[in-house]
Amino acid sequence: MEAIFTDLNEAQAEAVRKIDGPMLILAGAGSGKTKTIISRLAYLIDEIGIPPANTLTLTFTNKAAKEMRERALNMIQPTSYPPLLCTFHKFGLLFLKFHISRLGRKNNFVVIDTKDKTALIKKFNSEVPVPLIASEISRYKNSLLTPDEAYAQAELKNYKAIAKVYEQYEAHLVKNNLVDFDDLLALTYKLLNENEDLAKETSEKYQYIMIDEYQDTNELQFRLLQKLCHTHDNLCVVGDDDQSIYGWRGANIRNIIDFDKDFKNTHVVKLEKNYRSTEPILDAANALIEHNRNRLGKKLIATRGTGKEITTISSHDEGEEANKVANAISKLLNSGVRADDIAVLYRINALSRSLEEGLARHRVPYKLVGGLRFYDRAEIKDLISYLRVVTNVHDSFSLKRIINKPKRGLGKATIDKLELAAMDSAKSIFEYIDTSSNEELEALIKKKNTLTVKKLVKVIKAVAKTAQDGTYDFIDVLEDSFNIKSIYENVQDASERIANIDEFYGLFRDFIKQNPSTSLDEFLNELTLQSDQDQVEGESIYIMSIHAAKGLEFKHVFIIGLEEGFLPLIGDGSDTEEERRLAYVAITRAEEELTMSHVASRFYKGRRTELTKSRFFKETGLCEGSFILEKNTSFKKGDLIRHKIFGAGRILGVSKAGKDFKLKINFGGSHRDILSSFVERL
Repeated sequence: MEAIFTDLNEAQAEAVRKIDGPMLILAGAGSGKTKTIISRLAYLIDEIGIPPANTLTLTFTNKAAKEMRERALNMIQPTSYPPLLCTFHKFGLLFLKFHISRLGRKNNFVVIDTKDKTALIKKFNSEVPVPLIASEISRYKNSLLTPDEAYAQAELKNYKAIAKVYEQYEAHLVKNNLVDFDDLLALTYKLLNENEDLAKETSEKYQYIMIDEYQDTNELQFRLLQKLCHTHDNLCVVGDDDQSIYGWRGANIRNIIDFDKDFKNTHVVKLEKNYRSTEPILDAANALIEHNRNRLGKKLIATRGTGKEITTISSHDEGEEANKVANAISKLLNSGVRADDIAVLYRINALSRSLEEGLARHRVPYKLVGGLRFYDRAEIKDLISYLRVVTNVHDSFSLKRIINKPKRGLGKATIDKLELAAMDSAKSIFEYIDTSSNEELEALIKKKNTLTVKKLVKVIKAVAKTAQDGTYDFIDVLEDSFNIKSIYENVQDASERIANIDEFYGLFRDFIKQNPSTSLDEFLNELTLQSDQDQVEGESIYIMSIHAAKGLEFKHVFIIGLEEGFLPLIGDGSDTEEERRLAYVAITRAEEELTMSHVASRFYKGRRTELTKSRFFKETGLCEGSFILEKNTSFKKGDLIRHKIFGAGRILGVSKAGKDFKLKINFGGSHRDILSSFVERL
């Protein structure tokens, strides 16, 4: 027993010893939560004598599960039946293998991956963008909505079409004995909810349950846990409400905030001693997060003592910012700091473009984590292909990429026929279309497609003529002529992709402004040099979004883009408190040195925009200013909610109403205005 408690502080030891009843371990950043969970598991098995098979420990990622499992097996005595420590979805998979027969299905089912799901959806619908359908089907399943219920709730034509695809998709899965990723939890809950004996049996099997990263659970996971605790209340959850940053993908902060209301007589333990960061970094983090009202409250305490004060960088624009950051990183590398001890974080992926170019200029090697390099992103490749076709109409490779983007009704078979006919005629695809008569083309690809490609050739010629001027406004002509943004309007990550397009448009305008006599092909050549930059050999620093950085730590951290509108994001659907939690997560990634950067202007939505410094500078105490406490709502347009009388509904709009917020809600076709304090999110 002494070995288990040797390296634990008082709060950690308290959490380990408390074994019965519900417990919330509120674990601050860098406070040793994994050590606490593993020590508690070892205490239950080796000291209390709980059979390993009667414990269940769930987390969110395979990486976290693997690390925790290895540490647990090293800590507990060897056993024939090791404790079950896995992700939520792995648990669902194991559960369904034993019990899916109760749904009239065979247990030799196959789990389909994202590519399989996409291919299936394409079979059922070609009008609505596949990513949107896939996202909505996932949302329906996590909200436990059947296809019929989804159709009944749908108001817009597109969403009725999606509900119809959902019905066909589900029928196909059942018929072919397939399940998708969301089914692993949705079907598990369905079985437990519809079979009282199974719920009782499962709950009696798993007498001691622990959940990691509880702030990231969604409504379905919460309801599943309630079923697993059907016969007992020995549920220990570990999490940090101040690091709840996944509201956009369904995580419900209410689960951790109201844990003591959902599970009576909850024992709360706060892990506040931080073993990661120095005092100035934690002072800033604590000051910032205190501005959030919707939190349980805790304060990180530095155990590493004082350190270097936080550095701030002020720049005129994103180019200067990138140069300053790259220069500062070069100095660190030259002083002997390891490259992998350095990270640059940002809120919006579009900000990586100027940063990547600045690092390349200073020959600083970098790895982009959790995303594609700016010039490797599909939407940027599409744009560059449009520019190449406008510059050189005989570039058949680029023309093939964009000939049906946006959709023009040209299928693969039609494009293949055009390419083959062009090759037989020793012409480019463009030249073949341009020089062939309508009759010749109609014999090959039908009348409708002939009119489409002839029109496209005509537009390309007109835009190419404009391009010869190399004007600042050319990019507007390009967008107006081809409506490139419309390609991405209905995809799941539409706002991010369109932001990347706007970033590219801004890059073009800036290039023309600085090189007024340049030509379009010179601009493309410059891009090629940047996008095909040879990687410098050796260790690399990391650049990534704040979301991708969660769970990581670095000795030296740079946060860029700290302006109003970028961090925090402002506008429809944004949640100021979640933005503040994002900044808090970014700050607490730093162990020894933190640098926070802002600019006076940045290309935004294709135009240079004057910006103001982020409110988070004031709220961290890095510049003068008072607290800005503001009432804000966690509800946003599109959220599913429940009212105790009217039932489930979807929010159509949010507006201020005195000290509260008024929600316009669609309850199955009936629209009502309800104050936000009278509903809860589903």
